[in-house]
Amino acid sequence: MVVVGAGPAGASAAYAAAVAGRRVLLLEKSELPRYKTCGGGIIGPSRDSLPPGFELPLQDRVNAVTFSLDGRFARTRRSRRMLFGLINRPEFDAQLVEHAQKAGAELRTGASVIRVEQHGPSVPDRRTVAVVLADGETVLARAVVGADGSASRIGAHVGVKLGQVDLGLEAEIPVPPSVAEDWKGRVLIDWGPMPGSYGWVFPKGDTLTVGVISARGEGAATKRYMEDFVARLGLAGFEPTISSGHLTRCRTDDSPLSRGRVLVCGDAAGLLEPWTREGISYALRSGRLAGEWAVRVAEANDAVDARRQALNYAFAIKAGLGVEMAVGRRMLALFERRPGLLHATITGFRPAWNAFADITRGSATLGGMVRSNGMARRALEILDKRMDTSSGVGPAGRGVTARERAEAASETEPGAETGTGTDREVGGHGTAAASESAEAAEQL
Repeated sequence: MVVVGAGPAGASAAYAAAVAGRRVLLLEKSELPRYKTCGGGIIGPSRDSLPPGFELPLQDRVNAVTFSLDGRFARTRRSRRMLFGLINRPEFDAQLVEHAQKAGAELRTGASVIRVEQHGPSVPDRRTVAVVLADGETVLARAVVGADGSASRIGAHVGVKLGQVDLGLEAEIPVPPSVAEDWKGRVLIDWGPMPGSYGWVFPKGDTLTVGVISARGEGAATKRYMEDFVARLGLAGFEPTISSGHLTRCRTDDSPLSRGRVLVCGDAAGLLEPWTREGISYALRSGRLAGEWAVRVAEANDAVDARRQALNYAFAIKAGLGVEMAVGRRMLALFERRPGLLHATITGFRPAWNAFADITRGSATLGGMVRSNGMARRALEILDKRMDTSSGVGPAGRGVTARERAEAASETEPGAETGTGTDREVGGHGTAAASESAEAAEQL
């Protein structure tokens, strides 16, 4: 079995398959550890999805959140217990990979996958998938898990469809001890000036991770928001060690999660929370499920059985993460239209703050609260009637260009081969010539 991508989703898939006794090859194009644009918040669902014995490399423990509305009406809410932890992604990802290796997975870095093939001369039989690397090598596997990020080649092969694309900007800013002490144990969430945008400050020892996110297509406004946000915080005089950009992508409700013996998970599948764009917990949970079901796919003797196992994987994703994403889309639509109402509710209405705390700790989920809380359910039902959900996300097709929608609508037939390494985008994903950072840079 081959897993493509050694981030949280890929490492979790590799671990799950290796623990089940499957031979696993984990391919990663970069050398580890490597930086990823990510706030690094570890909420309860993330913590609960880690391998047994995993020691979180926490940089800080958060028990207070300051909320502001585009820099105004700031209010801090506190908790006696830790809400969530903060990590640096290079250390966290590398540690996850180490656990996968200890379970028996083989890691190969510097291995860039250009395509997968399930038919043709490179494939000896219908039980095999050919994974073609940039150096010309072909690796054969009984099942493949694509966890190669939001510009996924494996996602392009599967035909992942997108309903929401957002641009995130982030800076790692070293600060003196006096400033670091002011932020210790407390994060800032600022509801931003553009619909659906927000900013954050996450303290990590002597460094603050500062970022903003908004819909793609608002590149100049997002950059201004970032600059104004940093200046407003009094951090403009400190030189960032890293400044980066990244595109996040959410799947549509009808987007496939598999094709033949190939499954996708994490960012490669467009799995993340649409409102907050939180992706680590989605990567860990979907990666684990992908690894478990890929084992069954690998053991399938024919295409019918392989398809059955892949559909079971899709059902498991939709029954859990899919429900949470559906509620997140409705929350995003509400937030885009009434950010002031949301701010007033979470800062002034204790049950709303308690719900926020429960979700971050992992003792509750958005989907579970809507099912169990009649008032929340009725409010969202009213909102649903006013929303255009034809693409499966808030305002339909948010952040997705007309060209991408047309390309998605004219996808190749299910039996055709895709992901051939051309410069054409398939299903909205990046191609061989474009990296995620390059795409993000184009928005500015």
